[in-house]
Amino acid sequence: MEKYKNLWERWADNTRRFPDKDAIVHWKAGEEPFRWSFKNLFDTANKFSVLLQKQGIKRDQVCAIIIRHNPMFFPLYLGIAGLGAIPAVLAYPNPRLHPDKFKSGVEGMSQRSGLDWIFTERDLEPIISPLVTKEGSTIKGLHFPLEWDREFTLSREDSALLDSIRGSIVETDPVLLQHSSGTTGLQKPVLLSQRAVSDHVDNYAESINLTKEDKIVSWLPLYHDMGLIAAYHVPLAYGITSIQVDPFEWVLAPSLQFEALNAEKATICWLPNFAYNFMADRIEEDEMEDISLKSLRLVINCSEPVRNESHKKFVAAFQKYGFNPLALSASYAMAETTFAATQTTPGEPIFTLEVDRESLAQGKVVPPVPGKASRVCVSSGKVIKGCVVRIVDETGKELPENGVGEIIIQSVSMFDGYRNYPEKTAEVLKDGWYYSGDYGFKLNGELFVIGRKKDIIIVAGKNIYPEDVEDAVGAVEGILPGRVIAFGEEDPELGTEEISVVAETPYEDETEKKQLIQRVRMKGTSVDMTITNVYLVPPRWLIKSSAGKPSRKANKERIAEMKDLNKQ
Repeated sequence: MEKYKNLWERWADNTRRFPDKDAIVHWKAGEEPFRWSFKNLFDTANKFSVLLQKQGIKRDQVCAIIIRHNPMFFPLYLGIAGLGAIPAVLAYPNPRLHPDKFKSGVEGMSQRSGLDWIFTERDLEPIISPLVTKEGSTIKGLHFPLEWDREFTLSREDSALLDSIRGSIVETDPVLLQHSSGTTGLQKPVLLSQRAVSDHVDNYAESINLTKEDKIVSWLPLYHDMGLIAAYHVPLAYGITSIQVDPFEWVLAPSLQFEALNAEKATICWLPNFAYNFMADRIEEDEMEDISLKSLRLVINCSEPVRNESHKKFVAAFQKYGFNPLALSASYAMAETTFAATQTTPGEPIFTLEVDRESLAQGKVVPPVPGKASRVCVSSGKVIKGCVVRIVDETGKELPENGVGEIIIQSVSMFDGYRNYPEKTAEVLKDGWYYSGDYGFKLNGELFVIGRKKDIIIVAGKNIYPEDVEDAVGAVEGILPGRVIAFGEEDPELGTEEISVVAETPYEDETEKKQLIQRVRMKGTSVDMTITNVYLVPPRWLIKSSAGKPSRKANKERIAEMKDLNKQ
């Protein structure tokens, strides 16, 4: 930030340097892409800033954006930031989400985050408008910016006012509010400063060897850090092109990302782990006709943990279309550190390590034992510039290499705490360190993430990572790949937890389902795990988090509700 006092100055400088370069390519299936040059994008953002100011939007007010895939999202977001207000992108409800569930989620975020204004589409007015008048609500009003008239020219007074506002924004001021991953209720509101985001752009760009010739392609939702920071803020601040694909359309036709990639010659994308399996399973050969993946130099997996089988499946499916296996990459990232804390070296094979699974669950990293179950751990890379990562035990003492414990992080791009949530901030921020809640270990400077601390299943004193159960069950014929959740259920009589799984299957015949349950239990036995409870559910049953991953907690609660209803 030596050159720039705030992100707006950085964005404006890119407008001067690359006025006609594509900043955003808005991709829509079956349509010509809408192209925002840097100049046109910021000219329109200036108009939005003027319109917002006239609507009474003030500095430091939180402006929630709930808008579907639309080219006007991008200048609106920048226009909010250009007033010193705080944009917060929230998920537009998918058709399967009940309106009451969506409304309660927005209300919960409003109460916790202190949302001041909501910018949305007319379709949502009946659902959200009652929140404005509800007693105790912080929401001052709704706006429908897609309907605003932008056919005007900024006056000299308008330009002077905007220059004055932007000139007063300093590096410690907030630039965005992001709600970290969750499925229901109160997601944690992460507040990031101008400096945190700008420093992260520089440090992360260095770790992935970013150049002005790179192009980002993404279907990732902009309410999640992977989409908002990696695929939007990084290219915008660095002065390169971002191709944005509709997330809802991608789910229906995942080949859209490759179509956009091929047409625009994109070089980098980020994917959650489930997307590797999803794309390999769902994209048909005829959809890949005339598509080349040769331009793609990095496909970065940002999941915890990264799964080796997912990478192998992706390579097997797409290498024949020019995909280079060395483009596989990984990163450990979270909203609380703006985005990435580690990154694998571009162009080099990802370091994998096969270890004895039972020993790993007991906190020891040892080579596999013949005849016993093993696990392939995949590196999330080395610490990027500006970050420090340690592994600590339950007392906070740092562990040596190969020691399994909680991952804690210090970063120059650390969040400023959870907005209006001091008790939760105090739980995770201690003496300048962020306690991630993830378990992992370090080896030769590489970080291996192996699971979530809160998700570990303890059976008769034995630690079991749900990822190991899910990987085993997901390979059973009749189970939809990647659509399995494992968790522990208390058995009061035995005084311990039992392993339970919820798995999606297309089977409807009861005999077939009983046979499938037996195959699932046999698979568990074959890898030395006793799976006690098997809940088979239809496709698309599992609840996903805002990151697009099936949520163990929410699905465990849903199964419990079903069991309670069946008892009545």
